[in-house]
Amino acid sequence: MFQLELRIPPLALVAVFAVGIALVTVYVPLVLVPFPGHQYASAALVLAGLLLALVGVLQFRRARTTVNPMSPAKTSALVSSGIYRWSRNPMYLGMALLLLGGAAWGSALAGYLLVLAFCWFLTRFQIIPEERALLAAFGQEFAQYRARVRRWI
Repeated sequence: MFQLELRIPPLALVAVFAVGIALVTVYVPLVLVPFPGHQYASAALVLAGLLLALVGVLQFRRARTTVNPMSPAKTSALVSSGIYRWSRNPMYLGMALLLLGGAAWGSALAGYLLVLAFCWFLTRFQIIPEERALLAAFGQEFAQYRARVRRWI
């Protein structure tokens, strides 16, 4: 399983899961769970996800550290202010909200389950390896940050 760690770019993973959500919504809508205003909620989730991810990227740029998730060892600064005071992974949280918005639009239970699968996969094969690299690079500073701020929200 270690072969998958840091191997799939998160944006590619979002694309794969977005296609999966669209496909199960159209072709396998076994259980539909629409709710009043689900399309408005979908649009709000997509917008919030894009905004959250963008803010995360901008804060990394401002700190002059890499936004390349495939090379966490190249991180030059630990960003713990701004949006990073509430989530250690606002970019990934934004991606999850984007997918959740897609699932809400189609309202298929399988779409929601794919969002959960995305979060699990990203945590296991991207976030945990990133956290190991950050701990190696920043030691106690990262350990204290990790104890203070939740991984997702």
